[in-house]
Amino acid sequence: MAGNNPTYVARCRCGAVEVGAWSAPIVVTACYCDDCQEAARRCAASADAAPLVDADCGTEFMVFRRDRIACIRGADHLQAMRLRDATKTRRMIAGCCATPMYLTFDDRRPWISAFRAAFGADAPPVQLRICTRFRQSREMATDGLPNHPGYPASMILRVLAAWPLMLFSRPVGALP
Repeated sequence: MAGNNPTYVARCRCGAVEVGAWSAPIVVTACYCDDCQEAARRCAASADAAPLVDADCGTEFMVFRRDRIACIRGADHLQAMRLRDATKTRRMIAGCCATPMYLTFDDRRPWISAFRAAFGADAPPVQLRICTRFRQSREMATDGLPNHPGYPASMILRVLAAWPLMLFSRPVGALP
């Protein structure tokens, strides 16, 4: 599969890092959790960092099965941003140009949340908003997207349904 062209390719701003995904995303979300908001604040403090949030202050992710996404160029440029020393969550940033690329976990959860903005104009639209109870603005957008105060059961079921499929497939590569 790694020899085939990826379905989606995320690129950092300078082009040194590319992450490919060999499937449609499980779900495309905008997250408003405290950690995503804190990460956005930290990135915004760096003059050369790419923004982490959309106009509505949500962090947009394309969620992929872990075995269907891999770094195809520039892995040596990726740097982990952790909000706390003990956290299992790593936001991987292209150090060459401070572009957020993806979020992963040390405990090998079965999904990778890739920052939607890095996929450019070919990225599919956001399907739902999650963790809206943490939203700084209590005014909800009127664009028809579902707003969930936490993680909706439909999203959790999609992620869990993808897990067994990974047992019988060959990974396309690995992400740092």
